[in-house]
Amino acid sequence: MRVDWDKLRIFYAVVEAGSFTHAGEKLGLSQSTVSRQISSLEDDLRVQLFNRRARGLILTEQGETLAATVREVFEKLITTQESLRDSTAKATGVIKLTTTSEFGLYWLIPRLERFFVQQPEIDIQVLLDDTDLDLNQREADVAIRVHPPRQPDLIQRHLATFSIPVYASQDYLADRRIPRHFRDLAQHQVISFSGDPLMLPHANWLRKALCKRQHMPSRSHLEVNSYPAMAEAISEGLGVGAMPSYVAASYPHLVRLVPDHPVPALELYLVYPQNLKASMRLIMLRNFLLNEISLGNIGGTDACNISMIAKSTSRTTLEI
Repeated sequence: MRVDWDKLRIFYAVVEAGSFTHAGEKLGLSQSTVSRQISSLEDDLRVQLFNRRARGLILTEQGETLAATVREVFEKLITTQESLRDSTAKATGVIKLTTTSEFGLYWLIPRLERFFVQQPEIDIQVLLDDTDLDLNQREADVAIRVHPPRQPDLIQRHLATFSIPVYASQDYLADRRIPRHFRDLAQHQVISFSGDPLMLPHANWLRKALCKRQHMPSRSHLEVNSYPAMAEAISEGLGVGAMPSYVAASYPHLVRLVPDHPVPALELYLVYPQNLKASMRLIMLRNFLLNEISLGNIGGTDACNISMIAKSTSRTTLEI
């Protein structure tokens, strides 16, 4: 039995649109034509694909099975068409990019102006999301993640490594003894992360380390559910906390504490599906990111040196 591809195309449109009328509008066909083509497909396959209800169409079990296969086939055709076009076309079009909120706010967006100067015909749609959007389901084209991809069929490119030191503001330290050793941090007001740590590795390493070694209370002085909120709280002098160095770089009045103590790191990856590896716009974005990092534009320097604090206040006893 041979299946008419045009009927499958109409079936796919009906599944996506949810009705004969909306599918017809998308395809430029009348509602009656769409209905006849679906009935003809059902006759060819000798199964009922939809239950017709007054409130709309409902896929039958057989219809669900066919819809899954047809959707996969047509999505592969679409992505193959895009890949073939991109392999010969110039860098133009839209990139749907997803990354975590703190990396997008503090590192990526401040650098996009330079990218647009270099690539004026590429537009970027930034999706800040602290969960992993599904690239295979086209929720985004490309991701910048702070952990290796968990899906084996995705291409990954390591971009950079960022440390997660401990910081405090100059105002917070003005009336307090600067911690000389890591254990001294237990005497300070600790700000920690209260969100999902799975997507943000080592988000709570400071609290966990202090609780384990110094028998601190299980709860912190202040808990927030995002790195940007932690950065603001630390910047406002509400306590001490650990954050990625690229976040702290946006706050020049912050001080890195106990700099000799080893700290964990975030590994940054560029992740995208196999079908986009020849995309010129993706290649241009990848080259831009790698160039920014190679030039040292990673925001990884300490925000402030403790010796600067010694000059800014006479009320603090420095124990270095």
